[in-house]
Parts: sequence; C-alpha cells; structure tokens
Amino acid sequence: MGVALRKSERGQRAYHAGLAAEGIVERDYLRRGQTVAARRWRGRYGEIDLICRDGDRIVFVEVKQSKSHDQPVSHITRRQMQRICASATDYVAGEPKGQLTPMRIDVALVDGTGAIKVIENASMMW
Repeated sequence: MGVALRKSERGQRAYHAGLAAEGIVERDYLRRGQTVAARRWRGRYGEIDLICRDGDRIVFVEVKQSKSHDQPVSHITRRQMQRICASATDYVAGEPKGQLTPMRIDVALVDGTGAIKVIENASMMW
C-alpha cells in the first residue's frame, strides 16, 4: 500500500503534471507550424493555458491532463467554456482586427503516457 499524500503534496503534483502537459501540447502546436503568442495568459475573466497563432488565426488552447483521454473531457463544464470564451474575446480586443480576428478554441487532452488528443473548435461542443 502506498503512503497517502497530503493535500498540499497532491496539489503540487497536479500543478507540475499540468505544467508538463502544457509543455507537451506547446511542442505539438509548434511542430504543426504554429507560433506561441502567450502561455498562461491571464485576463479579466480568467486564464488561458496556451495561445497560438496559426497564420492570421488565434488559437486558444485549454490543456487538460489525466490518466486517460476520456476523463478530462468530463471535467470541462459549460461555465468553464464560457469563461474561456470571454477570456478569448478579451484577448482579441488587443489585436489589430479586434473582434474580427479569426479564432478558435481547442481543448488538448494529455493522458498519463503523454499522448495528446486535440479537439479543435471545442467551444462548439458545450
């Protein structure tokens, strides 16, 4: 039997696992030819894990890490997706085209082996 982790230790482990997952996803988007505009960008409505540029399109990426690809999808609530959409709108307000900037919201799922599954235009699911 393993030793039970204290809440603070579990929190630290989850934090570092999240950072590792964000790094894996960032490298995947870079391999696809996108550039990174921001990491852990914080606006008035909350944080966006990764913001990339794909040509003239801005891609907002929510990264979820879990043991399997099935679990993290269930952790995204309608309220969280609304917060991400509001934050994305806040971010593009600073772009030259403002709200006319082409954009999409992806959810990148990272499983326990580091395998990635990207759901493009994920905001349409909620």
